[in-house]
Amino acid sequence: MSTATPSRTAARTPGTRPPTNPRAPRKRAGIFGGRMTPWLFLIVPLAFLIVLTYVPVANMFWYSVTSWDGLDEEKEFVGLANYIEIFTRPELFQVFFVSLYYLAGAIAQLVIALFFATLLSFKTRFRNLFKGIIFFPYLINGVAIGLMFLYFFRPDGTLDALLAALGVTDTPQWLGDSSVVNSSLAATSVWRYMGLNFVLFLGAIQSVPVEQYEAADLDGANSWHKFRFIIVPSIRRILGLSFILAIAGALSAFEMPYIMTGGANGSETFVIQTVDTAFRFAKVGLASAMAVVLLVIVLVITAVQRAFFPDEKKGLS
Repeated sequence: MSTATPSRTAARTPGTRPPTNPRAPRKRAGIFGGRMTPWLFLIVPLAFLIVLTYVPVANMFWYSVTSWDGLDEEKEFVGLANYIEIFTRPELFQVFFVSLYYLAGAIAQLVIALFFATLLSFKTRFRNLFKGIIFFPYLINGVAIGLMFLYFFRPDGTLDALLAALGVTDTPQWLGDSSVVNSSLAATSVWRYMGLNFVLFLGAIQSVPVEQYEAADLDGANSWHKFRFIIVPSIRRILGLSFILAIAGALSAFEMPYIMTGGANGSETFVIQTVDTAFRFAKVGLASAMAVVLLVIVLVITAVQRAFFPDEKKGLS
């Protein structure tokens, strides 16, 4: 008489779950395996952001409604008196007109950077060399650039020597004549910061899929059509960001005019005036109010730009 030996693998019935493997790795429990992990990585950056950015900004708003010389422990609350002084004293607010030179230079800088980024994003001879040449000025220290261009613009300096070789001998005082000093400083800023915009545009253009250019070639599109209908729409967000940075940089120009002229000969910008108000004339409260006004202007311009040129959010269908 034989007995049936039961099989080692029991038949599964529909709907039953397979047995779990006892040797399968288990998820690590605890803080590092839960939902708190992202916040743990953000603690240090958030702490630096709060301590080094938001706390000083909050103090700036508080100082702007006080009369304080930066040294005394007591601060006298004056309300909106500092803001009223800014808008009622023309010499404090008219320096914003100097920013128009830097704004014109910033727009020219964007156009030149976009041109070279478009040109060098395609196969061009020695394109890596030209990329390095264009981006290199942005890596140089600002003080070194200021001192270098001091010799470039000085009387009988490099620029005058180049113009004399071309037959131009009657040249102005590039940094001493109030009619040309701001144009000279704005041109220096264009050379200084064009590399940053160039890299931003170049990275955005190179992220455009090659298939779009191939399809345009099949449709008979020329270089202008590719630029207008493929490149510009694809880098619209980068263009908007660069435009905002250009306006903010024009309003807050400080480095080049402070190093090269110190704000003399009609080259004083709003930021230079703010620094002088705080540290030369010991009016930290008034200087803080000027900084708040500049911050509000930049935020308003950014909001207007966002309203007229909103970001296009493309959803997956």
